[in-house]
Amino acid sequence: MMNEEVRKAGEFLQQGLVILYPTDTIWGIGCDATNPEAVGKVYQIKQRSDRKSMLVLVNHLSMLLSYIDVIPDRARKLIQAAEKPITIIYPGAKNLASNLISEDGSVGIRITSDPFCQHLIQFIGKPIVSTSANISGLEAPSAFREIDPGILEKVDYTVKWKQEEAEEGTPSSIVKLDRDGNVTWIRP
Repeated sequence: MMNEEVRKAGEFLQQGLVILYPTDTIWGIGCDATNPEAVGKVYQIKQRSDRKSMLVLVNHLSMLLSYIDVIPDRARKLIQAAEKPITIIYPGAKNLASNLISEDGSVGIRITSDPFCQHLIQFIGKPIVSTSANISGLEAPSAFREIDPGILEKVDYTVKWKQEEAEEGTPSSIVKLDRDGNVTWIRP
């Protein structure tokens, strides 16, 4: 079942379309993070200004190197020490859709530990956008059953995996690193 859903979702992503999918935190709206048109669709679905960046999922530390200039030593330590999923905002974003990169050149990236997400990223060979499945400014749903029907109607494909799970997810911690490795906690 999971492999079939990875293939279906991956094919939608490869066509520049938008999916709704389970992550290692909460349900997310996603697309190919290198496709600016697809990223634009996600901003439209969320009714969110493209001045507010969205985070990106990669499946391995080696993939991370393709999308930022340098991985500060501090980032490696934070990733290894994290007890829950952690998104790190890195300076020096590259090779991503320009409308995903903040004005200061940074981007938030999380190395996902979720098997579905890892396989999906491997399938398309690119990072994927992961933003909460809600209209901007409204509360993020912690389970599939809480997702607004309007979101369900606007995405191109809804993954049929983990929809029935009763366990509620929580958003990741968010940390911003500067080029010197200084840390600013955005969300603990």
